[in-house]
Amino acid sequence: MGHRALVAYRRRDRLYDLRYSHWGGRDLSLVGAITPDTPLGDGTVEADLVVDAVARDRILTGYLDPRVYEHLYLVSPREEYDVEAYRICWLDWGDGRDQGRAAIVETTPDDDRTIETRFRATKTTLGDVVEMGVLSRRAAQVYLESRVCEEDGGIVYTYRGVGEDVEDRYRPPPDYWLPDPQASGREFDDETDRGRSEPFG
Repeated sequence: MGHRALVAYRRRDRLYDLRYSHWGGRDLSLVGAITPDTPLGDGTVEADLVVDAVARDRILTGYLDPRVYEHLYLVSPREEYDVEAYRICWLDWGDGRDQGRAAIVETTPDDDRTIETRFRATKTTLGDVVEMGVLSRRAAQVYLESRVCEEDGGIVYTYRGVGEDVEDRYRPPPDYWLPDPQASGREFDDETDRGRSEPFG
């Protein structure tokens, strides 16, 4: 089955080339494995591109399917292949409705298991509460989103895929991702940005 990860390499034009890793979501070993000498993590990341020249806001909504991937890696070749890792938290329950709602949470090898365990426990409990009729599905999802954002600095998004017509679909609250660090003059993981993320265009 694998533990899939999407690996995004930043280009000089500030767009991203996306690659697939079948086992990159098992743990965060890719954080240390991707280096100037081993840009593909010593074979862990596939050489063939999933797609090239993708704007950062489209990585989430167009390619980061939360039902498929467990982690997202952002790689900066111009910064000695610095790697930022994000755990993907799927915010739906797989009942066929609005299955693209998710959040990414910046993580480290030391924190990742704690983030995963806490999220899974909260989601499982809320699912049971919905089944018992205590909360509506929508109310449970809103609460789950708020917990991920407040406790882990999560960035919520809705995966729609590429080329999908979403004009008539239900529209959840606005999606957020951190502003471009080059445009803002700050690092991508600036704590101020995390507290007041700007909406997608």
